[in-house]
Amino acid sequence: MTETTSPRFKRILLKLSGEALRAPGSKDNISPEIVARIAREIAEAQKRGNLQIAIVVGGGNIWRGAKASVRGMDRPTADYVGMLATVMNALSICSAVQEAGVPCHVMSAIEMKNVAEPYVRNIAREDLRSGQVVVFAAGTGNPFFSTDTAAALRACEINAEVVMKATSVDGVYTADPKKDPTATRFDTISYEECISRELKVMDQTAFTLCKDNNKPIMVFDMHQPGNITRALLGEQIGTIIG
Repeated sequence: MTETTSPRFKRILLKLSGEALRAPGSKDNISPEIVARIAREIAEAQKRGNLQIAIVVGGGNIWRGAKASVRGMDRPTADYVGMLATVMNALSICSAVQEAGVPCHVMSAIEMKNVAEPYVRNIAREDLRSGQVVVFAAGTGNPFFSTDTAAALRACEINAEVVMKATSVDGVYTADPKKDPTATRFDTISYEECISRELKVMDQTAFTLCKDNNKPIMVFDMHQPGNITRALLGEQIGTIIG
């Protein structure tokens, strides 16, 4: 994409995998180097495209509530611990985006006034219009809902034009490409075909929210350097759903 090309989308909800913030083989839950690289790509896209970028980040690099509940922990408690993990990730990303020269702040669905602002829809929308990157933390603020669902919900609330899911695979496949070497990737696919094929793009609640509110979903590989900038600026990489 060239400098003079107009971005395809203006307001974007970027969903980042928490696990992708950890360097392979490292004992550190958060890699400052990886976070800085992601932040630079976000900042570059925001500056070049004058975009309105909101972010939801997972917490799987630190904690997974569903797995903890299977091992005996009370599920709501396990989920609240996971929400706190997303706050740690959000603060890390926000600080790195600021270091990259773009104003950014964290809004949390769980009130913690010393580290983040409370989530207020209208304030978030106004901040995006003013050129700030906003990172939504603590999921939906409720147990039993994933950060994918939080991303879909926030996208609907702020009227984002697209949900971009940055993950560890380069799109949506006919089967799990890590298990089936014959799996092939879709460039585009409809919501209905995803459902009929039972493709695990997002959890069902998140996917239904996007489908019912006509929010296209872009799934792409965030590990490839430059992909986040390319996706945010509207280059079609990975798979578009919807």
